[in-house]
Amino acid sequence: MKITDAKIFVGGPGKNYVTLKVLTDQGVYGLGDATLNNRETLPAAYLRDYIVPNLIGMDPRNSEDVWQFFYRGAYFRRGPVAMAAFGAVDMALWDIKGKLAGMPVYQLLGGKSREGALVYAHATGADLPDLMDSIAYYVDEGYKAVRVQCGIPGMPSASYAVPEKKGDIRNYITDYAGIRPKVEVWDTGKYMRYMPDALMEIRDHFGPDLYILHDVHHRLLPREAAEFAKAVEPAGLYWLEDPTPAEDQNALRLIRQHSTTPIAVGEVFNSIWECNRLIENELIDFIRVAVTYAGGITHVRRIVDLAGLHNVRTGFHGAPSHSPISMAAQAHLNAWAPNFGIQEYLVLGTSECNALFPSEHRMENGLMHVSEAPGLGVDFDEDEAGRYDYTPGSHPVVRLEDGTMWNY
Repeated sequence: MKITDAKIFVGGPGKNYVTLKVLTDQGVYGLGDATLNNRETLPAAYLRDYIVPNLIGMDPRNSEDVWQFFYRGAYFRRGPVAMAAFGAVDMALWDIKGKLAGMPVYQLLGGKSREGALVYAHATGADLPDLMDSIAYYVDEGYKAVRVQCGIPGMPSASYAVPEKKGDIRNYITDYAGIRPKVEVWDTGKYMRYMPDALMEIRDHFGPDLYILHDVHHRLLPREAAEFAKAVEPAGLYWLEDPTPAEDQNALRLIRQHSTTPIAVGEVFNSIWECNRLIENELIDFIRVAVTYAGGITHVRRIVDLAGLHNVRTGFHGAPSHSPISMAAQAHLNAWAPNFGIQEYLVLGTSECNALFPSEHRMENGLMHVSEAPGLGVDFDEDEAGRYDYTPGSHPVVRLEDGTMWNY
């Protein structure tokens, strides 16, 4: 069995999804997602110019060897562009293997460990009352876990994942339109004085059973992060996400020494080599890698296995930059992983998205249920893809009130 061709598509409803379709001489094809948010043309070019010419003629069943060929064969290793490209190829090959076996991918991994995987929604508000309304909406929708973000009084602009006006509380997605990024202004003091009490109000209002998550998005220095993690202990968070940039891995040790608040990091990690010490030293509680950015199912499974040895659970990244293909790949990993924790989930199920990526994966009562179809269980409509073009965009950037660049 040989790979005969591969196609790359860039575009989608509201997002520039990078979709890889790998074709074989037996008529079986596989799909992968190489979407790198707001840098989508880079993995697309990597696939087109370097990966696909080498991929043609390979046996798709040898997914391990193919992964090693591209990873070990690259003198300059890792990085989000390369790993997103490798991840797309790897997903596509697992998709093909599942179709050949007549089994969903989770069966090839070892079968199910659970019937449904816990997911969390994104609740947000321009202020705390607005956020309370957003949380109530998702609770009414059946979610058992909600990430909460709200505007900070006196902050010069809307902070991370917060709408600028009240009422925009359902499925809110930050506007990335335009190649020149929008600027957010950040004030650490205002945030640290306000947010612990706000999280406690949320806990008091919704009771002990709701899983509450909060994302700092790398905005605090290590000492500040340790202080904040200690201050929010009474709120009983399910996790505190990215309290400080994790390039300085000793910063996580400082947080651990001062607080028992569970810590989740890793959505910007691209390999096991960026998180192995954090896992082995048990400095985190949840690993947030994504199957796209971290090189596909083959490599992410190694991270999951390592995490399982050290009491670290999964919490895969699930922002709208991941197409339904990568979300399907993560659904299969979630069904299998014995150390599964939770899955980030932003609603992708618009009519346009469903038309482009037909699938039988479903979300019910706060749980994701994996498709029983062979392979990844998601398809791709090339005719539908023709409706969409690439639209440049950028993440916002962050500055302090005095103009200093800060961490997004």
